[in-house]
Amino acid sequence: MTGSPPTALRPQHPSPRSLRGLADEFGFDVRGELGDLEVTGVGLSSAAARPGDLYVGVPGRNAHGAQFAVAAREAGAVALLTDEAGAALATDAGLPILVTADARAALGDVAAWIHRTADNPATLFAVTGTNGKTSVVYLLYGILRQLGVIAGLTSTAERRIGDEAVTSSLTTPEASELHALLARMREVDVRAVGIEVSAQALSRHRVDGLVFDIAGFTNLSHDHLDDYATLEEYFEAKLELFQPGRARRGVVTVDSAWGERLARESGIPVTTLTTRADVAADWRLTVLDEEAAYTSFVLEGADGRRLETRVPLLGWYMAANAALAIVMLVDAGYDFARIAEVLERAGGIDAYIPGRAERISGDRGPIVYIDYGHSPDAFLQTLAAIRRFTTGRVVMVFGADGDRDTTKRAEMGAIAARGADVVVVTDFHPRFEDPAAIRAALIEGARAAVPDREIHEIADPREAFRTALALADEGDSILYAGPGHEDYHEVRGVKLPYSAREDSKQALRDAGWLE
Repeated sequence: MTGSPPTALRPQHPSPRSLRGLADEFGFDVRGELGDLEVTGVGLSSAAARPGDLYVGVPGRNAHGAQFAVAAREAGAVALLTDEAGAALATDAGLPILVTADARAALGDVAAWIHRTADNPATLFAVTGTNGKTSVVYLLYGILRQLGVIAGLTSTAERRIGDEAVTSSLTTPEASELHALLARMREVDVRAVGIEVSAQALSRHRVDGLVFDIAGFTNLSHDHLDDYATLEEYFEAKLELFQPGRARRGVVTVDSAWGERLARESGIPVTTLTTRADVAADWRLTVLDEEAAYTSFVLEGADGRRLETRVPLLGWYMAANAALAIVMLVDAGYDFARIAEVLERAGGIDAYIPGRAERISGDRGPIVYIDYGHSPDAFLQTLAAIRRFTTGRVVMVFGADGDRDTTKRAEMGAIAARGADVVVVTDFHPRFEDPAAIRAALIEGARAAVPDREIHEIADPREAFRTALALADEGDSILYAGPGHEDYHEVRGVKLPYSAREDSKQALRDAGWLE
């Protein structure tokens, strides 16, 4: 594969496995001599190949990965796993070739075998849903650390083992990277891992070779209809996580019809959670107070168990994410009373979630939040949460992804116009689309919803935020939605350096609002 390889965490002391044993285990057709060759890793990127790797060549958007087998061999790969078309392309690559009908479909189980994933003692938590996946993973991680458990996570924002972290390139890493990450975690005695699982990860075999101990579901709303033809198809992709062979138990938020249906159709035992008084569930969340700096809540079980705590994050939905994390831990065998005791002693959950309604402003001036939300429901919930404590105006800066689901843009514009007093539309990863056309679709949706809303169209995100800041004052709030934790702006295949968090902080300093 071409392009920059994803940043990965691998085991430092891999245990070699016989290439002949691998071929026999999976019944691969063998071309060339295997001899006593051993493999210590596996990967899809020739640029990231290391000595001892099994290089996996699969069909890509522009080329077949087997075309890069020579580069993989020169980097140290000892063999190639591919399909018949790839084997034909790599005949003269100088590597023994293992052939299967679908190398990508085989990758997860192969990576699990090479890295001995079945021997990993860590409890595996999977979190899926349209919004909230990253937050729940970080909340799991935070609570586990408060309990004294060595924990790890992999999310849209980063992969983390204790205090060691690398930036993520996909919501859920490729199977080869994920199994290597778990093997690295095993080396440092990680006992619990939170894994963000997208619908695409399930459809594209990224979590193959894993059986999760607990799978959690947050919600489902309009998103990713570029990958899935309908919401029904999108739901079916999520439902796959709640089947035997994927997970052992599930925890499902049943606030919506989608959640109720998932709980009914799950093929594994599920525990239910709700924030609604009119819905029956095993656990119920009640929000006590919403402030700019925290949200406090009560979590009660149908069996009488109860805890009251707070999460240092904005909005009722963050309390819901925290409740889901707690119930997942309880279902995994962690003692509820111990969790309640630890959280009470600490004054709440100790968690930091990069780029999720992250407050970057100081004690003076408008309150500024940077958020990763880029779906209609994410806009709706975050704006509503900010509105509750804003005494002045709400200003929103946002754009929309290019080359992604176009059907949600009008709704995103409409929700922004209804929820904010001032709307600033800018560019957000236009990729290969015309950025002016993306902005026009957002503005059209906003104008249709609120014809007299104050709207500014500013292509450059740096200028757009500074315009929003100039329009705001004490008592106002600014929501900059979309970029979150990301540190680039993608235009025509080029990732230009840009951190909304750092640039917005600089703008606040320049305006005299932040030291």
